[in-house]
Amino acid sequence: MVDRPVMMVTGAGRGIGAATARLAAARGHDLLLTWRGAQAAAAATAEACRASGAAVELVQADAGDPAATAAAFGRLDARFGRIDALVVNAGITGPASDFLTSSDATWAEVFRVNVLGLASACRQAAQRMATSRGGAGGGIVAVSSRAAQIGSAFEFVHYAASKGAVDSLVLGLARELGGEGIRVNAVAPGMIDTDIHASAGIPERIGRIVPGIPLRRMGSPEEVAECILFLLSPQAAYVNGAVLPVGGGR
Repeated sequence: MVDRPVMMVTGAGRGIGAATARLAAARGHDLLLTWRGAQAAAAATAEACRASGAAVELVQADAGDPAATAAAFGRLDARFGRIDALVVNAGITGPASDFLTSSDATWAEVFRVNVLGLASACRQAAQRMATSRGGAGGGIVAVSSRAAQIGSAFEFVHYAASKGAVDSLVLGLARELGGEGIRVNAVAPGMIDTDIHASAGIPERIGRIVPGIPLRRMGSPEEVAECILFLLSPQAAYVNGAVLPVGGGR
């Protein structure tokens, strides 16, 4: 019997993370899923994955806490003893504000989760995947954002800056880890139909921005998940260091 590949998805309770977990389970992966605050949603995601035949380990973890990240990887080691793919999806926008009224606390928290937390998860995965350390290689996909290129002026410059750092990190890791059998890529979603805008306190933002998207609609979490699974698939075996826009042309 061939072992099922093992994928870890951070922030898997809702939105893109949940859609990615469900699609990965349907395509034959076992999963370790992390969540921070959406316990019921995370449990529902895990049950849907199990219904598709996946073995699932569900772990509560603050993505910006290196100790919590290390503990989650410890759970992965104990349950599965391997990791083939990491999807670093967990992230926060911080509150919407213009730059002049944004706070140092907001900048620190957004970078703590979106940049430092992502780097910590990538390091933990790469240490296990690296062929020089006895690993079998693997794939990492970071969930970035079109905000990194758009800038999100007057609303989310802090978030856009953090995702710009993610894009740079992906490129650096792709070049450093490629020789270890590890491909590192990112997806950069645009306006996706999740609760991220309502959570940031500006649900009306959707109505303002959608008319300016060339495809005249939001994307779905499932559409982003398809791109993530592609980047982790053998069909993308020569794709490394890419940041794939998933923004409808915006």
